[in-house]
Amino acid sequence: MRILVDGLDMSGKTTLVAALIKTLEARGVPAVRHRGMLAEHHPVEPLLKRLPLVRQAESSAITAAFLVGGYALDGLLARLDPPLPAGAVIIQDGYADRTIAFGLAGGPYLAAVLSLWARRVFATFDVAVYLHASPQVRRERMETRADVDAADRRSVEDERFAARFNASLLHLVAHRHRSLLVFDTAEHTPEEIADQVLAAATGMPALPATGHAYGRTA
Repeated sequence: MRILVDGLDMSGKTTLVAALIKTLEARGVPAVRHRGMLAEHHPVEPLLKRLPLVRQAESSAITAAFLVGGYALDGLLARLDPPLPAGAVIIQDGYADRTIAFGLAGGPYLAAVLSLWARRVFATFDVAVYLHASPQVRRERMETRADVDAADRRSVEDERFAARFNASLLHLVAHRHRSLLVFDTAEHTPEEIADQVLAAATGMPALPATGHAYGRTA
């Protein structure tokens, strides 16, 4: 089983990934955090890591490199060479969804636009979880971070960019996954969200959530 967690910077992705793994392990289900390409031995990933990913939203070339040389190829390779360990739930922290949304919000760049038509070439997930929070909440979170880069600042301070990113993610990219859940992380604790996600993914009983959340099956 594969669960994707995605969203803008400071939306709470890393925190939710940790909560999902902790909740699964408490229930006796092995789980691992995964980033980057899904294929265990992706031949292009070492080269992609040399690119300044922080500039992806400003570069059509970097967007194309990650979508074509990275994620499109990964969609094919992951079927033959899936991530390890086998049998564990893969909790993916960001994937092609984020790159497409950044490419549409920052450009729109041709590779990102074409990816909408060819989205089935990318690996899909059993459950995709998109996180969001208001600009003010994300700004407050950013101020507590010691390692803030230019991409983080743009996603927080450029509200038009953030709005285009979220709209692209939710309305243009989400349909490629089997199931979709969307949460405002300012209104739910990571533990509440994790419980709801695992209920959707595994059928485990979920505790009633409080506050506002939007969830749907794609």
